Amino acid sequence: MAMQKMKPAENPDAYVEALGGWRRELVELLRKAVRTAAPLDERIKWGHLVYFSNGPVLLIRAEEQRVLYGFWRGQRLRGIEPRLKPGGKYEMATIELREGMALAPAIAKKLAKAAVALNHEIGDPTAIVSSGTGVKKAATKKATAKKAASGKTEAAKPVRKTAAEKAAARKLPLSPPGSARKTPR
Repeated sequence: MAMQKMKPAENPDAYVEALGGWRRELVELLRKAVRTAAPLDERIKWGHLVYFSNGPVLLIRAEEQRVLYGFWRGQRLRGIEPRLKPGGKYEMATIELREGMALAPAIAKKLAKAAVALNHEIGDPTAIVSSGTGVKKAATKKATAKKAASGKTEAAKPVRKTAAEKAAARKLPLSPPGSARKTPR
């Protein structure tokens, strides 16, 4: 029998109310810690709880067998909680909690507070874009665009030389337009 996809909750309270048992208890504990850590915008995004402050900060996702407590800059938070496992885009890392497992409310709050501080210090973690030569911040692209608009940057591509400039560079005689070009022997 195929598993049916559930309709996402309309709001964070409905998300929590739809849960039962150990998952609800754990999500309520995490949610309380997060909400007391810092002022955050709490939303339902991608079907679970996502908290924003200068970009996405953290998520709480209840699944059938586990609850994930994840951070967009979680790899930087492993000193606070070594169970954070790296994975996914950006600097994502999550703690996987199963029935019977716990995370101290003080640690949950400390992680949330540190994650918010990182977003305010470094910026929106989703503003990082990939390029062929590595990772660049969108802020760098924005600054470059600003300079280009003010005329303070060099052209990205070299200006094409005219036929006369090319001939002069090679010291070749220039043939009149429409005639066959004669090269010296």
